[in-house]
Amino acid sequence: MVDLRDKPALEKIFSETPFDAVIHFAGLKAVGESVQKPLLYYNNNLIGTITLLEVMAAHGCKKLVFSSSATVYGWPKEVPCTEEFPLAAVNPYGRTKLFIEEICRDIYQSDSEWKIILLRYFNPVGAHPSGYIGEDPRGIPNNLMPFVQQVAVGRRPALTVFGTDYSTKDGTGVRDYIHVIDLADGHIAALQKLDDAKIGCEVYNLGTGKGTSVLEMVAAFEKASGKRSLGKSSILLLTHLHELDRSKNLPAVGQQRQMGRMLKIPLVIAGRRPGDAEIVYASTEKAERELNWKARYDIDEMCRDQWNWASKNPYGYESQDSSN
Repeated sequence: MVDLRDKPALEKIFSETPFDAVIHFAGLKAVGESVQKPLLYYNNNLIGTITLLEVMAAHGCKKLVFSSSATVYGWPKEVPCTEEFPLAAVNPYGRTKLFIEEICRDIYQSDSEWKIILLRYFNPVGAHPSGYIGEDPRGIPNNLMPFVQQVAVGRRPALTVFGTDYSTKDGTGVRDYIHVIDLADGHIAALQKLDDAKIGCEVYNLGTGKGTSVLEMVAAFEKASGKRSLGKSSILLLTHLHELDRSKNLPAVGQQRQMGRMLKIPLVIAGRRPGDAEIVYASTEKAERELNWKARYDIDEMCRDQWNWASKNPYGYESQDSSN
């Protein structure tokens, strides 16, 4: 493992091993942290990428697949998001992705020998079907499914649902979740596309093209883990909390937690977070047409594989004795 900002170390690697292409995943990725520490994100993500591109060019390796993000769309005014949508990242993390995309376009415009594919991920989730490889974030998870997973195995008391008053079918935010296996297949398809003589600098969405709400995600995870799905009593509970929220007469945290425990995956209802978009999901037509790629896993299968990993590894890669 090497810090991409360490140019001598990168030079050594490229001098010792010839590379045909590079898939660039490296970067910091927590939206909240990027707001608190913007210089850290700009330094790490931008300088690391620029250094990598300089070393690649010096060694004649000019094929790149870059891990971008749907965050470059900001708060889309309509869905599904196509690759032609206006770009308007709204946080430092998203801006690093957007700036890197622009850097890649500039490189291609200056030197047409480059072949670059920018993959805009939506919301990767799930785990390897074997149950041996999965996600276990350090500290408090920033993404929904790892948090649901940790609540389901008893590592955290409840899941906080931020906002139940969106204009969606159940009032909660909607996102496009994609299985990590489908995401991996998308990268293989992108690498193969780099051999196309006509490719220049292209961008593709990687998602399912379907939106799933927070409560639908919780219900699917309850089903996968053998816990009961959201039923009538659960919906009544959430409606009650929603009405209290709308009246600005929120119950005390302790009362919320007590009501939340009526669910198999306990929920605590909170207000919207600033900056959270209401509905975001991908148009995948371009990837299907030009990469011959399409997501195969649905939300139930994503939750199934995530639970398979979590149930075998409730404390991730650490032993229970060493975890807090």
